[in-house]
Amino acid sequence: MITRRTLLWGASSLAIVLAIGGIEAMRPAAAQGASAADLLVPPQLGDRVLGKDDAPVTIVEYASMTCPHCAAFHETTYPELKKRYIETGKVRFIFREFPLDPLAAGASMLARCADKEQFFPLIETLFQQQRQWAVEKPIPKLMAIAKQAGMSEQKFNACLSDQKMLDAMQAEQKRATDKFQVTSTPTLFINGKKQVGGQSIEDLAKVIDPLLSKS
Repeated sequence: MITRRTLLWGASSLAIVLAIGGIEAMRPAAAQGASAADLLVPPQLGDRVLGKDDAPVTIVEYASMTCPHCAAFHETTYPELKKRYIETGKVRFIFREFPLDPLAAGASMLARCADKEQFFPLIETLFQQQRQWAVEKPIPKLMAIAKQAGMSEQKFNACLSDQKMLDAMQAEQKRATDKFQVTSTPTLFINGKKQVGGQSIEDLAKVIDPLLSKS
């Protein structure tokens, strides 16, 4: 279990994480026959959502902030996904945290502590600058990013001390692992259909477009 004491750990373990492109999460329990409806039940912290509530397609992404594959997805595929599908009302996009290490949990908590309208911009900034803050001494860079999003140093420190938020985040990670069989990041669900790994926009279009034609 991640605790406040281990939240902002050193670079030795993190360097290994980055070198192998992310680490696998806990082994899944026996499948519980989760449905697409189960997947849409919000976590304890609530969902962060982009797009129209009545969009015909819903994409749920589970991501870890220190995962290089997640960063690559958000730098290459996500902008076109947003432009082509989310902003046009075709896709409702839900981002959920699945921290694979304590530093990822800390970065996710900062995004949650920011003003709600700053959540997605902060997520994108953290992914874009991942190699700058995923280092031996992450605090100065993370604080600089947080301040750009309007967060005070006091709020920054309080956020990273929020054990209740951390526990809720871990509870959702456990639910995703046990119920939805999420074992790595990024993992996407498109109207309940699981897609593992960094998908290209072409890969996603092959799944999304047929669903749109049925709506």
